[in-house]
Amino acid sequence: MISNEIPRWADQPRPSTAEEWIARGRAVARVLAADAVERDRAGAPPTAEVRLLKESGLVTLLGPAEHGGAEQHWTTACRVVREVAAGDGSIGQLLGHHYVWAWAMRLVGTPEQIAEVDELYTRNEHFFGGVVNPRDNDLIVSDEGEALVYRGKKFFSTGAKVSDLLVLEGTLEPGGRSVFAVVPSRQDGITFGDDWDNLGQRLTASGSVEITDVRVPWSAAAGYVDKRYRSSAFSTLHVPALHLVFANFYLGIAQAALRAGVAYTRRHTRAWPYGGEGKNSGAEEFYVLEGYGDLQSKLWAAETLTDAAGANLAQLLHADRESVTRENRGRAAVLVSAAKQRAIDAGLETANRVFELTGARATANSVGMDLHWRNLRTHSLHDPVAYKRVEVGRYALLGDLPTPSAYT
Repeated sequence: MISNEIPRWADQPRPSTAEEWIARGRAVARVLAADAVERDRAGAPPTAEVRLLKESGLVTLLGPAEHGGAEQHWTTACRVVREVAAGDGSIGQLLGHHYVWAWAMRLVGTPEQIAEVDELYTRNEHFFGGVVNPRDNDLIVSDEGEALVYRGKKFFSTGAKVSDLLVLEGTLEPGGRSVFAVVPSRQDGITFGDDWDNLGQRLTASGSVEITDVRVPWSAAAGYVDKRYRSSAFSTLHVPALHLVFANFYLGIAQAALRAGVAYTRRHTRAWPYGGEGKNSGAEEFYVLEGYGDLQSKLWAAETLTDAAGANLAQLLHADRESVTRENRGRAAVLVSAAKQRAIDAGLETANRVFELTGARATANSVGMDLHWRNLRTHSLHDPVAYKRVEVGRYALLGDLPTPSAYT
């Protein structure tokens, strides 16, 4: 059980290099993988899993060193998300969302807001959740003088139930502007619906949240000064950052599917007895070897593209906000869109075709090979992948850069 593994991390020194942090993510993944199928079927809130992320130091990977964080680069964070997702796709998603929301204030906030949030979450090892689903517009924010009051509901809220801090995003009335603020997750005005019961990513605590008269001072409204907000190319980087996280945990899930298939084939898959060539095991079958070769090649290609897109975007995420241009931002978003669609295609193909390469007995519930396909199939529907292909097509054919929006 995960709870039995948590104490051992307290006595371990924190990693100091990017390679060591990626190895830490891999070690956490091994703990998660040991009972991932059982935990998925139980569907309990991932409280122990989040404790593991905290105790292992992964929660403060991007946090400032002066407050006890590792102050690592976004390229490292993406690789860590991929590693953790290979152990449990749900927990990889939670960690990736946490990184995006922990960084969001750096993209849009005032210097005072950035300093406050960085210190708050890093010193206390707080975990972020988000109540920001952009397709729900029924979370309304009212201006009541010195304060903002949030009222309404969001139907999806990844990680909210197990978080310490929530990013609340709502529509300011009058005016229709979007405004977000970081608030404590546990307060009387926040009620969790406990209604996440989906095909996959079952441990992401992504159910609904009801917000009732949650008050925040105007000084906490991210990026607002004197009730006015100034947007920039830099302030819109959180969307491609989120989709880059998606691509990375998709690849982690795909890696897990491929590894599970390989392990099963080596141990259990039998040769087809009517092939006429006297093979002794499934590992000698030509179609099995060809299949794994094809899937591995496609995953390596998707990983390479995703790493390139991540390195490009990470440069912008760590840049001075005034230096990021619309063109910088647009090209980075196009690369992320290309990486995301490749990760989805390669991941879904891998999670599906491993059944052809393992055999009928691998469909037994005791094997749990369905977990990876269910996780990928569920989250890859977050937004239509066709629109990601169109973004890349418009850039390739017309030279058009995507217009920043809630999904681009």
